Amino acid sequence: MRKYIAPSILSADFRNLSQQIRLVEMGGADFIHCDIMDGHFVPNITFGPLIVQTVKSLTSLPVDTHLMIENPELYISDFVKAGSNFISVHQEGNHHLHRLISKIKDSGAKAGVVINPATPCNTLENILEYVDLVLVMTVNPGFGGQKFIESAMSKIAVLKKIRTKNNFNFLIEVDGGIEKGNIRKISDSGADIFVAGSSVFRSDDITASVVELKNLIALE
Repeated sequence: MRKYIAPSILSADFRNLSQQIRLVEMGGADFIHCDIMDGHFVPNITFGPLIVQTVKSLTSLPVDTHLMIENPELYISDFVKAGSNFISVHQEGNHHLHRLISKIKDSGAKAGVVINPATPCNTLENILEYVDLVLVMTVNPGFGGQKFIESAMSKIAVLKKIRTKNNFNFLIEVDGGIEKGNIRKISDSGADIFVAGSSVFRSDDITASVVELKNLIALE
């Protein structure tokens, strides 16, 4: 299965966002990842649909939007209209998850479900056949630049096994602490999409960093 790099603009220089996106495009990035935080679901505030709309206007790449917000059902249509191609919502705190996933799809985007580091895979048992994406958080959500949580590796392998056994089609995405020193072993465990923020945008050469990450996951 093909592997993808999704640079997260959470770590980008917003004073030069157009240039920053262009630099990751030059490196072969596959998606642009947008982390949406509301200061309630997680202890940080980032941005909303207007920035996603700006990102969409700056790139032809798919926009991958991760909602870390309360009451995400109220904002799905806004993020779809802004240009989100993928919208992922958390298992935690969303009691009507199937309805939420259906709303994302009915609005015209692909739907993903997210689990935090302490959330086991079995909580997703009844939703996996309906989603296009499962995002495994490999840090506790809320801030960029955190260290990768090694115990998340086993969840990636479990999800890959479930996908194969049931012939499901969801992609497995990982987000948090992804860098050149660990991306290969994470890829080997079964991940398909790699969100990289600090390791890309805070490097000395943004384009070269994307190229290096892509080369590492391309190895067989």
